[in-house]
Amino acid sequence: MSLAQSTPGTETHPRPPLVAVVGATGTGKSAFALSLAEALIESGRPVEIVNADAMQLYRGMDIGTAKLAPGQRGGIAHHLFDVWEVTKEASVADYQAIARATIVEILSRGVIPLMVGGSGLYVSSVLYEFEFPGTDKALRESLEARWVGEGPDALVEELRVKDPLAAAAIDPKNARRVIRALEVVTLTGKPFGAGLDAEHKPWYPHTVVMGLRTPRELLVERLDNRVKAMWVAGLVDEVRGLIPRGIESGVTASRAIGYQQCLAVIAGSMSEPEAIEETQSLTRRYARRQVSWFGRSADTLWFESGDPHAVPQALALLSSSR
Repeated sequence: MSLAQSTPGTETHPRPPLVAVVGATGTGKSAFALSLAEALIESGRPVEIVNADAMQLYRGMDIGTAKLAPGQRGGIAHHLFDVWEVTKEASVADYQAIARATIVEILSRGVIPLMVGGSGLYVSSVLYEFEFPGTDKALRESLEARWVGEGPDALVEELRVKDPLAAAAIDPKNARRVIRALEVVTLTGKPFGAGLDAEHKPWYPHTVVMGLRTPRELLVERLDNRVKAMWVAGLVDEVRGLIPRGIESGVTASRAIGYQQCLAVIAGSMSEPEAIEETQSLTRRYARRQVSWFGRSADTLWFESGDPHAVPQALALLSSSR
């Protein structure tokens, strides 16, 4: 089914909205989205949840990604969880294609797609009109050689100058994503991040974006405690179980926050206290990037994490937008 067959203006009857719940890690997006979905279903509006967390796409990466177990999903259909093997290299373009196809199928049944996640590039690639350009092998190899020869700082600074939005969303230590962003800028002459900017045309006209936020001090404490809880829950054992499935060769999965540190513990190159501390630090830094990315949108409707009035307010807002 094409997008033209599924968007308002191409049919005579109204279409359900596409709803996105975004925000930094640790703000309670999953719990909020599940409560909102249950409230919408009780009001007679069917809902299905679509994952927009890059790491939750991977099979077996559960504890370190805070993935809701099937028994915790309230009987509500959840899409795009556990779809990739840990050996697959993640691609925003690949995610955009499967997420949009999933959303179109859900909409075609008159059901509200509720997209939930904090991966800024992934969310924006679906919500806003953007086409990913192809690759240029020679240019990619040149950028990779510069990363090694000039050092990461030089390319990261170049990205900050040419494309500050992309630089804000991408981990400066993630060579693959920094290089890809610079490749897109060079090939198109346009900033990669600007193409994913919330001020650009929405992909689906009836889109509502809701954000969750938490005071910084509280969020830092919550994130640090969450990392400790993941270790207690058996994160190292989870990673050990993924080694036979190829996580060590997975370009993306092996570098995921927490998983890379657990692999170092298993290899004996890092102690568990060092791994926990590094994971906490990287998680805090990732949360800051998420706050920066999502905070730039003037159209996002913000709710305070843990506010008992948030779900009723969100439900009322969606009811009034019918």
